[in-house]
Amino acid sequence: MKTDVFNFNLPEQLIAQEPMADRAASRLLLIDRSARSWSDRQMRELPDLLRAGDLLILNDTRVVPARLRSTRDSSGGKVELLLLPPTPNEVNTSANGGVIRRVLTRSGGRLKVGETITLSGGAGCKVTMRERHGEAGDVVEFHCSPADFDTYIHEHGEVPLPPYIRRPTGPSAQTDRERYQTVFAQTPGAVAAPTAGLHFTPGLLEQIQSNGILIERLTLHVGPGTFRPVKADAVEQHFVDAEPYIIPERTVAAVNLAKKEKRRVIAVGTTSLRALEGSFAQGTLQGRSASGATDLFIYPPRTFNVVDGLLTNFHIPKSSLLMLVCALAAPGSSAGIELIQKAYEHAVTQEYRFYSYGDACLLL
Repeated sequence: MKTDVFNFNLPEQLIAQEPMADRAASRLLLIDRSARSWSDRQMRELPDLLRAGDLLILNDTRVVPARLRSTRDSSGGKVELLLLPPTPNEVNTSANGGVIRRVLTRSGGRLKVGETITLSGGAGCKVTMRERHGEAGDVVEFHCSPADFDTYIHEHGEVPLPPYIRRPTGPSAQTDRERYQTVFAQTPGAVAAPTAGLHFTPGLLEQIQSNGILIERLTLHVGPGTFRPVKADAVEQHFVDAEPYIIPERTVAAVNLAKKEKRRVIAVGTTSLRALEGSFAQGTLQGRSASGATDLFIYPPRTFNVVDGLLTNFHIPKSSLLMLVCALAAPGSSAGIELIQKAYEHAVTQEYRFYSYGDACLLL
């Protein structure tokens, strides 16, 4: 399948640069998959758009201030480090008691294995380049204790906003520190927010539950690959970075009961969907709890085993996330591509706000 099939024209002014003053004030495009139609709604209407007995799955990952500034010891050149979520089997401490992490690096010249850099601010922690792996993430060692490392990133790290949200270099504004985080964020580890969850407020969650809709949580630590467009000419040539997830026993039981009773399971965000479908594909969703890492790449004509609906934001042209939405719009066929293309054309015409700080879309 050609990647260009998933392209569309998006005026730059529709890319949201700031969050709404009120999280729940976002607009909501409701897509009825069976009727192949859509309607303009508000996020506040979500409790009335769902059914009593529906199971809503939230991703409670917490974004860490993962963008770090540093200086090359050899030349004084600037280096930017972006921490990647650790996978379940990674070793995160060295024999010397330092912290080992995978990072993406950006610098004026190629960094060499064995080279040292110094973190800006703080106590001037040294960092050694141990392995180079390009887009897969370089392995570095931070020569400080895990406790000092955590203190440093929370005092000096910057919120890793996606590249289409433009901010000046330097400390993150308090607005971004607060708003690029869901109100139910709990487990630190993500370098990108599960943005569908940004629309919820405590009051909206309470109203959803008072309407008889069930809410459970899982954790998938979102990596920077979520921003990466599909560059291959053919969709099948693309790959998605593995992201670690944990689905607790309570959530596994709730999902299995909902499927048994033929109640809808609705994922809040593509991250929740990928964790559920990825776990099912690995045969772990039937156990007491489920954990691992998923590199599941979903595109038409994919079928779905767990998820019956999706709340998500509006996605980048030719992105893997847009392909996922097209697949869910018509499971088992390619008909969802045309439906989502037309729905997105409507969203552009009606000037919906796109991407991380933008409006929402509900597929039912």
